[in-house]
Amino acid sequence: MSPVTAKRLNVLGLLITLATVLIAVLWAFPLYWGVISSLKPENETVRPYIELWPETLTFSHYTFALTQTQIGAWYINSLATALGVTVLTVGSSLFCGYAISQLQFPFRRALWWLILASFMVPTQTLIINHFELIASMKLLNSWAGIILPQLIHPVVIIIFKQFFDSVPKEFREAAAMDNASEWRILTRVYIPMNWGVITALSIVTFIWAWNAFLWPFLAVTKTEMMTITVGITQVSDAFGVYYARQLSAAVLAGLPVALAYLVFQRHVTQAITLSAGIKG
Repeated sequence: MSPVTAKRLNVLGLLITLATVLIAVLWAFPLYWGVISSLKPENETVRPYIELWPETLTFSHYTFALTQTQIGAWYINSLATALGVTVLTVGSSLFCGYAISQLQFPFRRALWWLILASFMVPTQTLIINHFELIASMKLLNSWAGIILPQLIHPVVIIIFKQFFDSVPKEFREAAAMDNASEWRILTRVYIPMNWGVITALSIVTFIWAWNAFLWPFLAVTKTEMMTITVGITQVSDAFGVYYARQLSAAVLAGLPVALAYLVFQRHVTQAITLSAGIKG
């Protein structure tokens, strides 16, 4: 490589690095601004100019959110519903993906095409139907009413099927020769070989369910049954909106997800890559 070419590559690499840093700063600034604003007194928060650091640092808004609201109940509701959605979605999708991938049964191909078609339908278009069904079953203001309509995740089934398809058939044939049942083949052969995928999809599904707002907002009217994403909209005052208080509640709502991402970053990245590959 000539010195001129190497110099051009160094300049190009520097420009790419600077552009990446700039994009990262632009992406992270709203998060930084929200956290810093939640640590300001209300009179500083509503000032018409930007202050990158509070003149007076205060944790009173967090104290208010933790002691004067039902945030503890909201956390419990979010944790219970997110875990319910995760377990039921990943479990049912795993069985469905295995059946479509490895078993022969009538209308198997039609079911597969139906799942692919449902992947193209936005969940929001089904909101009215979901509400009517849940209301007719008298499940509004309940954990079951929040969980059931959020179990539709065709992409999880598609990913499981693709990974089950990639397992060499020799493993299945060897297990079948030992007279292993389908349940034993699934639990002793296919699941151990796909633990990474199962873990990644479970984490991403949990984060998605924790952050869900639209359906929990429609399905719950009682304050004590709200999830954290809906409950933080109730952090207000009789005399008007206190932005710093709402920001502190929003930070508390996003904290568990942020910690989960930091701990399971590799698995989250893997699941996002898998989903992007399906969508692409």
